[in-house]
Amino acid sequence: MENLFARKYNEKSLMAKIRKYSDKAGQKVVYAVLLLYYVMKSPGVAFKTKLTIAAALGYFIAPVDAVFDLTPLLGYTDDLGVLVLALVKISSSITPEIRKKARQKMGEWFKKRNEKELLALEGKFSAMGKSPF
Repeated sequence: MENLFARKYNEKSLMAKIRKYSDKAGQKVVYAVLLLYYVMKSPGVAFKTKLTIAAALGYFIAPVDAVFDLTPLLGYTDDLGVLVLALVKISSSITPEIRKKARQKMGEWFKKRNEKELLALEGKFSAMGKSPF
């Protein structure tokens, strides 16, 4: 019998949710998901890093949220918070190649990429991931 988690939380359901809700979720959320997804798929990524990513992407896919996803203006704020937290934790695994792949996919899904938003998101997890100690 197939594991319920594997049936609900897999690459197919992740991509289906992104395609269906990309406009509502916004470019920051989609870019964050893509960055995490491409790090997860990279060879040589530590198991602990993959667990962090799996938890964040699982939360994104989950039909039950702290803030209902279709709530105007607030729907994906909790998802973005979880995704940014995961990005902070795994930021050292995000290579220029991964950023390039994520941006290319963004170009396929959005007619016009908002580079300012994407750079602002990168600034958040890059700055937060650097320890002042």
